[in-house]
Amino acid sequence: MLSAFLYLFRLRNCLLMQRDLLPLIEGCSISTKHGNVKTDHMLFVCSGAFHSCKPSDMLAELQGRLPIRVELKPLTENDMYLILTVPESNLIRQQIALLSTEGMEVTFSDDAVREIARVAAEINSTIENIGARRLHTVLERIMDEVSFTADDFAGGKNFQVTPAYVRERVSPMLVKSDLSKYIL
Repeated sequence: MLSAFLYLFRLRNCLLMQRDLLPLIEGCSISTKHGNVKTDHMLFVCSGAFHSCKPSDMLAELQGRLPIRVELKPLTENDMYLILTVPESNLIRQQIALLSTEGMEVTFSDDAVREIARVAAEINSTIENIGARRLHTVLERIMDEVSFTADDFAGGKNFQVTPAYVRERVSPMLVKSDLSKYIL
C-alpha cells in the first residue's frame, strides 16, 4: 500500500517535471540577462529525477525527443569523495571560502571528508537516493552550528572538522525509521 502510494507520488512529480521541460526540449526562446536564447539546437541531457522513470512512464512527446536511455549505477562512497575533492569549486572549498568571509579558518581532515562521503552514500542507500545532492544536505548539517557561531572563531582561530565531529553532527540523520508502525 505504502509502496504503491510512493510510486504514484514519484510518477506524478515526474510527469509534472516532464510537462515543464517539454517546451524547452521542443524548442523555444528563453529570456536571459544576456538576451534571448533559442533552444532549437541544444543538446539536453536529462538525469537525476528521471532515474525512477521507466520509458513507459514518460510522456510520448519526450520519448521521441530523448531516444537514448542509459542506466546509471548509484554513486559509491568513493564517487562521493571524488565529488568533494576533485572539482575546483567543490563543496568543501565553498564552505572554507564562505566562513573565511567571517574571518574564520576552517580545515577539513582527509578522514573527515571521507566520513562525509561515507555518510552521504549510506543515507542514499538506506533512505532515498538523491545522488550527489545528498552531499549538500550532509555538509549543511555538519556546518550549520559552526556557521552560526563563526564570530567566536574570528580573528584567525582555526576550526578543524574531524571524523568524530562529522559523526556527532550527522548521527540523527542515520537513524533508520521503522515504517511498519504506520501500516494498518
